[in-house]
Parts: sequence; structure tokens; C-alpha cells
Amino acid sequence: MFQYIQQWYRNKFSDPNAVTLFLLLIVSVLLIVFFGGILAPILAAIALAYLLDWPVNRLIDAGVGRLTATIIVMSLTVCIATLCLLTLVPVVWQQSTTLIREMPDMLANLQVWLHKLPELFPSVIDEAQITELMQSLKRRAVGLGEQILTSSLTSLVNVMAMLVYLIVVPLLVFFMLKDRDTLLAHFSRVLPTNRRLITQVGQEMNLQIMNYIRGKALEVIVVTVTSFAVFFAFDLRYTTLLSILVGLSVLIPYIGAVVVTIPVALVALFQFGATAPFAYVMAAYLIIQALDGNVLVPLLFSEAVSLNPVYIIAAVLVFGGIWGFWGVFFAIPLASLVKALITAWSSREAQQEPNEVM
Repeated sequence: MFQYIQQWYRNKFSDPNAVTLFLLLIVSVLLIVFFGGILAPILAAIALAYLLDWPVNRLIDAGVGRLTATIIVMSLTVCIATLCLLTLVPVVWQQSTTLIREMPDMLANLQVWLHKLPELFPSVIDEAQITELMQSLKRRAVGLGEQILTSSLTSLVNVMAMLVYLIVVPLLVFFMLKDRDTLLAHFSRVLPTNRRLITQVGQEMNLQIMNYIRGKALEVIVVTVTSFAVFFAFDLRYTTLLSILVGLSVLIPYIGAVVVTIPVALVALFQFGATAPFAYVMAAYLIIQALDGNVLVPLLFSEAVSLNPVYIIAAVLVFGGIWGFWGVFFAIPLASLVKALITAWSSREAQQEPNEVM
């Protein structure tokens, strides 16, 4: 057993480049695990810098200087963000508070509808199962309300920190865009000399993350606008809130779509009852999800969808458990990182085998 471990260690870490890559990964993971809260503004700034680097580069290609291009892009971004805050946030807040107030009535309406199921399917569902399900839903609703109240009080305490983030993050993004080449040169100097595998993996992941963030932002916008148009056409209540929830659900692959189905179904059932319009709304919603998963995602993430869904869901659970929101958001790139590391090590071993034979 010990000899097997020694042989495995020699095969994997005999190359100084492999050792350097391994140590860099360990240090990066430890920094994010123990200092993730402190590094959150920097991570947010990096994600936004990846998103805005494309329009900056397009302006530079058109002959505009980097500083001028950065100022133009940042100004437009701040204007759009401010417009969204002034128009969408009040509507979403109003619809959210109204939805929370009406949640007990929705659950009561759901209970009436569920109690009809034993009459329709007596051999499958009985009254005790319905009662137990409703008690569980009520407990979860009460727990969710307490959690929202607690987070609201906490957010009031941390409102100054949020204001600081609103100032710090745009400044970080501005300087990351303006001084991108200088910052990359500084980072390159910090890395050790034996970094062939780091460069190989870094180049692949840089392209992966860049395409992923831009594609995910576009996917959120497309799904949100499409959902809003469909819900508005059916005159569904809380159209803005539900469409934003559906759009944000794409940030969590597979799981988000399942979770956001619950409020959409509850609102539609409460408004229309078990009638044809309810079935039409749910059918349209499922069509949106199907088009997103089978048309939009393959177009935007041709590299990412090559990963098996089992690996993607496992990545969401593992990285989300370790790093929270950022682990969920970057689940696909992190899964691609693991794939790139395995490919890099495999290619290194394949290059070593001919040398060993000779």
C-alpha cells in the first residue's frame, strides 16, 4: 500500500510544474474559505470586470484609448444600474411585500385544492398525507418568514457596509479595466518560474470564465424579458417579481429552475384556480424552461454543456456548500477547472511516458 502511494506521488508530483500548480490551488482555496467574506467585493469586481472587458476591448479596437473606453463603459454601466434601481427595485419590493401578505391565503387555497385529490385518486393519495404535507408547508412558510424578517433586520444593521460596497466595487472594476495589463504583469511576477501547467490551465480557464460570465448575464436578461412578456400576456399577478425570479434562477443550474417553479405555480393557482388559464401559464413557463435548457444554453455555453449534468449538479452542491453564492454561480467554471486540471496532468503523464520508454 505504501509503495503504491509512493508510486502515485512520483507520477503526479515529480514535475516541479505540477507541484507549483497544486500549491497554488491549495493557497487559493484556503484564502477563499477563510477570507471569503473579506474578498467578496474583490470577487464581485473581478466578475464585473470580466463582463465589461469585452465592450472596452471593442472600443479599443475602434481606436479609442483604454482610459477613455473604460470611462465610457463604466459611465453607461452606472447609468443602467441606477435606472434599474430606481425603476425595478420599488416595484419588486412592493410586489414582494404583497406576496408575503397573501401567502397564507395562497396556502389555504392550495389546501382546499389538495383535499380534492383523495377523491380523484383514492388509491394513491389519502387524507393523512395531505394533512401532513400542509403542516410541513406551513412550518416552512413560518420559518421562511422569520428568516426574511431576521435578514431584513440584519440588512438594516449592515446598510453602511452595503453603501461602502456600492462605492468600492465600481472603483475596483474601473481600475481593473483601466490597468488590466499592469495588474496581470504584477500577478505574473508573483508566480514562481515553474509555471508551465499554471499557464496552460490559466489560459483555458480565463477563456472559460470570460465566456461563462458574459453568457450567463445574457441568459439572465433573455429569460427575464421572455418570462415578463409571457406572464404579462396572461395578466399574471406579480409579473415583474416572478419574471426576475425566473431570470435569476438560471444562475443555479437545474436546481434553480425547480425551486422557482413553486412560487410561479402558487401565484397562478391562487389567481386562476385549477382552470384552463392555470394550465396555459404553467405550459408556457415549462416551454420557457425547455427552450432555455435546450436552445439558449447550448448556444451560449457550448463548452460548458459538454459536462455531464451529474457533474454540474455535484459541482453546485459541493462548491455552493463551500463558498455559498459564489460557489453556486461559478459551479460550471469550477467544474471545468477540475476537468482542465485532469487534462493538464494527463497530458503531462502522456508526455513523460515516451521519455521513460526511451
